Amino acid sequence: MEKYFELLLTVPLFQGVDRQELGSLLNCLQARVISAEKGMPLFLEGDPAGFVGLVLEGAVQIVRDDYYGTRSVISHAAQGELFAETYACSGSEVMPVSGYALTQCEIMLFSCRKMLTVCTNACRFHNQLVKNLLQVVAEKNVNLSQKIQFMSQKTTRQKLMAYLSDQAKRAASPDFTIPFDRQALADYLGVERSAMSAELGKLQKDGILTTQGSHFTLLQSS
Repeated sequence: MEKYFELLLTVPLFQGVDRQELGSLLNCLQARVISAEKGMPLFLEGDPAGFVGLVLEGAVQIVRDDYYGTRSVISHAAQGELFAETYACSGSEVMPVSGYALTQCEIMLFSCRKMLTVCTNACRFHNQLVKNLLQVVAEKNVNLSQKIQFMSQKTTRQKLMAYLSDQAKRAASPDFTIPFDRQALADYLGVERSAMSAELGKLQKDGILTTQGSHFTLLQSS
């Protein structure tokens, strides 16, 4: 587990934690590392909640399937990012969503109960950890609000441009790469893939943007 210490010290969850104390803190949180192949479910809807995941290598996608099997992408977690923390901290007994490995992954899992309860060893960094977790959850809620804003747009074109404009703003550049393939982007925005692909073709024809795979360049406003 020590081979990941340098990465962990850059993760917002462990901000303010000394390297010398990190091993003891991980033991306190009952941390463990698991591997997952591409496409493997990390957890399924209805599985017990109570853990927080951290991506050490690879990427994870959180999805929800409705009664008819229609899939919506809820969120995406890349290296150094947390997932499932909202559901674990809410006190949910079971997971309302599913999580899948987008690539070959190395995942660190923590006990949420241990994370939120001051340990008997009186870890001096435990309070800092709780503060950090609260900030991460708050940022995730902001991102969810932004997703609702994208999906509230009336047309597929408007949804695409709202999302892509936000990504360009985050990258501080008109040239950027998004964390989704075409199907995942359609699922994230709640649109049909064929309609979205057709709209992307129109946007390129109109000189609004260029795209290749997950890479985009915005040329002008729509």
